[in-house]
Amino acid sequence: MLKPLHIANKTFPVNIIQGPLAGYSCSAFRLLTWEQSKPAFTCTEMISCNALAHQPKLTYRRYIEKDPNEGPVCFQIFGKDPEKIGHATKVVTDYGADLIDLNCGCPVKKVRRQHAGSSLLTDPATLYKLLSAMKKNTHLPIAAKIRVEGNSPDKFHAEIIKVVSDAGVDFLVVHGRHWNETYKDSCHYDQIQFFVEALKIPVIGNGNVFCINSLQKMFATGCAGVMVARAGVGQPWLIQKLIAQMRQQEFIDPSPEEIGVIFMRHIQLLEKLLGNEKFALLHARKIASSYTQGLHNKKEFCFAVNNCSNLQELKNICLRYFI
Repeated sequence: MLKPLHIANKTFPVNIIQGPLAGYSCSAFRLLTWEQSKPAFTCTEMISCNALAHQPKLTYRRYIEKDPNEGPVCFQIFGKDPEKIGHATKVVTDYGADLIDLNCGCPVKKVRRQHAGSSLLTDPATLYKLLSAMKKNTHLPIAAKIRVEGNSPDKFHAEIIKVVSDAGVDFLVVHGRHWNETYKDSCHYDQIQFFVEALKIPVIGNGNVFCINSLQKMFATGCAGVMVARAGVGQPWLIQKLIAQMRQQEFIDPSPEEIGVIFMRHIQLLEKLLGNEKFALLHARKIASSYTQGLHNKKEFCFAVNNCSNLQELKNICLRYFI
């Protein structure tokens, strides 16, 4: 159900969120989403507490920089050491975070090998120390983003409920898949509902939300809010479309011409953010296919983007294919 979202001492006008996406959720992506959709808040991609300790210039630009024109941002951090997590919490608080989230769901092997991400779900003692360190080092609302047991032999739901309650977490984001499951696997809505019913704090449902039907399925769990993730790439207007549909209002999808303008603005924002035309063009290749909604010659467009050598050439490609 579409309604305001109340988290700790903060209230957001709507309860749909653009979630964190590794490799995408920098300020350029978030600003476009804010301009096109006005979600409750957006999220950074997950930021290593070790990287925050050293703060190299590119790390700041890609992960931490917040555009003055974007809306509320939840900074997502990850790590395994309570002292470093506490320090990282202080750092992102000072950098202008509006909320802070501990990643406890990343399934990537190199993160799990560090005893971070989803590996924390089966280590409640460490998880409690990390969340407690975050609470001690900020006045902002704190969350954990987790995954569920799925159909696996792992049984950690009850322990997670105790940990987040004892640590005083302000809200919980639940991705309805186990860390061994892929995006092709179904979302376990019943397990998200389990957390909704067991906890007194707001629970945000996440997983496979890309249209009005999938959004309504997620809301049917009783969750306080819904997080959109991968579906937002190449569709920064998606959340506004879902909000309009939930309110039974008309929404007209952007025309190919408008999509071309938005795509080019995305790349220009990246070039400004990173201070490097080459990096911006590499990212253009990564996201080009996501912006091809309504294009008949998608493969030809992506091929042209993959082979362009400067931003002026990219502009000409957009003019040729979209306009």
